[in-house]
Amino acid sequence: MQKRTKIIATLGPSSNDQRTIEKLIEAGANVFRLNFSHGSHDDHRQRAEMVRAAAAAVGKQVALLGDLQGPKIRIAKFAAGPITLEVGDSLILDCDMDQSAGTREAVGVTYPQLASDCKPGQVLLLDDGRLELGIEAIEGSKLYTKAIIGGVLSSNKGINLRDGGLSAPALTDKDYRDMKCAAQIDLDYLAISFPRSADDMDTARAAAEAEGCFAKLVAKVERAEAVANDETLDKIILHSDAVMVARGDLGVEIGDAELIGVQKKMIRRARQLNRIVITATQMMETMIDASLPTRAEVFDVANAVLDGTDAVMLSAETAAGKHPIKVVEAMTRIIRGAEKERASQQSGHRMDRVFDQIGETIAMATMYAANHLSPVKAILSLTESGTTPLLMSRIRSGLPIYGISPNQKALNAMCLYRGVSPMPLATNITNLDDALASSIATLKANGSLKTGDVVLCTHGTVMGKTGGATNSLKVITVKA
Repeated sequence: MQKRTKIIATLGPSSNDQRTIEKLIEAGANVFRLNFSHGSHDDHRQRAEMVRAAAAAVGKQVALLGDLQGPKIRIAKFAAGPITLEVGDSLILDCDMDQSAGTREAVGVTYPQLASDCKPGQVLLLDDGRLELGIEAIEGSKLYTKAIIGGVLSSNKGINLRDGGLSAPALTDKDYRDMKCAAQIDLDYLAISFPRSADDMDTARAAAEAEGCFAKLVAKVERAEAVANDETLDKIILHSDAVMVARGDLGVEIGDAELIGVQKKMIRRARQLNRIVITATQMMETMIDASLPTRAEVFDVANAVLDGTDAVMLSAETAAGKHPIKVVEAMTRIIRGAEKERASQQSGHRMDRVFDQIGETIAMATMYAANHLSPVKAILSLTESGTTPLLMSRIRSGLPIYGISPNQKALNAMCLYRGVSPMPLATNITNLDDALASSIATLKANGSLKTGDVVLCTHGTVMGKTGGATNSLKVITVKA
């Protein structure tokens, strides 16, 4: 059974050669993430070239996603190595302190505005929430804190403010430089870290396009402000092409108990608003070392699939783990298991809505027919931009959707759409009947269709036209 939910695999030292990338694609990876927090621009260019060569070698469509670092707020370095804080111990965070001179009593921070953004009584969360420091007083550049939850604290650990409120901008000087690299690599997706509002996404899009990068933008939702109310979250979703439930920093800021409901809401709202949604962070974390996932990880991935996420993402598991191929194989098995459940194949999405776009009307009519006309085996969508397959993929169905396009950028984008298999169409085919006949012949040849199968086909009246041109739905019986 072909899986519908897509897998994003992060590249790193454990997946840094073409043969490994080929095996990852064969195991089920659909999108490869270039993490701009690590490595040089040359590293990312070389990896992008390897991904494209690997995809060509195995005959599959894959996409590239670049992930900007954003304003990561950290403590600076301890001169003599890690320190241990017991509950009640004091530690001064000093915004003006030498970045390499940290001691047991005081340490610098990488964010000069930390003291002005905070106030006494608030709680700082360090090292992904493993340590908690209560702010006792603030004097000038110094924050006087006491450990609420202690532990070992080493250099360069991240800082979050419980419930959010830090004013760091979503884009840094490094991000602007990385956007230039993203344009040169011609990435398909670009993830924006720590946006607080739709304005942050608009600023990022303008900045990326100014550098010649026209990748689809992914909002990494990881600040408490982004999920403070439904209006803010909806606007972020609508001003993005995709959203990521970035559970690391978001979970630290809002707490694990709140994160559960937020994840489910984000998946539901992204699908309702016709946007892509990615679930990320620690999905198969133990497989960095272990050869099998825990039952908890199995259920975590499966629940995201059942909730309707478009993609699940692997980070260190494939970038630095011991078993990058095994982890993708395991995730593929889990996805297929979850997708057998009837709940993942049914939808009442937008059944009570009125549409104002012809293309969306055709997409919704197609999926209604797919879910109610029993002989249908597949959906074929001739598309220039990939918009119609995206709209159809918002509806749950057990049927494969083939997004057929001569446009490579559209094919790459569709690699992230749940349930959509991108399928290239030769650019010299300009007749609609020939395009459908060629696509059906290809699917018959690879065993996806057989004589007598019923398929639904969507298309426009003119080949090569983009921007809402889909206006037709056909029911076709595959001929011998």
